[in-house]
Amino acid sequence: MTRFGALALAGLGGAVSIGVWWLAIVVFDVEDYTAPAPPQVVQAFGRMPGYLFDNTGITLLATVQGFGITVVLGLVIGAALGTSRTLERAFMPSLVALNAVPKMAFGPLLLVWLGVGREPSVVMAVLLCFFPIVLAVVTGLSRTPADLAELARSLAAGRWQTFVTIRLPSALPQIFVGLKLGLPLAVIGVLLGELFGAGSGLGYIITTAGSDTALSFAAIALVAAMSIALYYLLVAVELLTLPWIRETTSPAG
Repeated sequence: MTRFGALALAGLGGAVSIGVWWLAIVVFDVEDYTAPAPPQVVQAFGRMPGYLFDNTGITLLATVQGFGITVVLGLVIGAALGTSRTLERAFMPSLVALNAVPKMAFGPLLLVWLGVGREPSVVMAVLLCFFPIVLAVVTGLSRTPADLAELARSLAAGRWQTFVTIRLPSALPQIFVGLKLGLPLAVIGVLLGELFGAGSGLGYIITTAGSDTALSFAAIALVAAMSIALYYLLVAVELLTLPWIRETTSPAG
């Protein structure tokens, strides 16, 4: 399928979703203050576009910062655990326990520790998307094809050389799966952080809009658009980094 065809299908899916939303509003006679119809959301954009887009930039920056920090930490820690069974057995249970703790519980604490601002949102993003990325790195590194590992040993390759030339490249598809799982969680983490004492951002707009539900839905729509853009940007990076994936896999019909 061509890129134009893929974009057309994505646009069609979005139009159908909006149509179903609008139809549900009309059929069930939902009041405006409960859930606005699409035209009212468009009007909210028209009322204060600068306010909405300025706060979108704030949320976007916090998301990129949180995700970037997590990618670095996830690769370093995941590589350490994935190349050492001793470290994995020692620290993986602690990571699982940390992941099981409801992240909402950290919201008030982050506000006390870091104060009002972007920092709590960035840290919340790290907390939410850290475990999937680490797990993907560990899983990818622990599934190096046996024939490639045997080839490295037969060539007397060192531990670092084997890691760089064989283990890491073979783990990249799994790592990108973790990155694509973690990116939406980073967006959610930033929004959660903005709910606790932030003075700006899309999460702040959603919280403070009050009875102006059209404004809240406009902010939600911007969150969705931002998430889609970031996700497909990551997909593009994956295709550039792993060009052989498209040739060696069979797409669904």
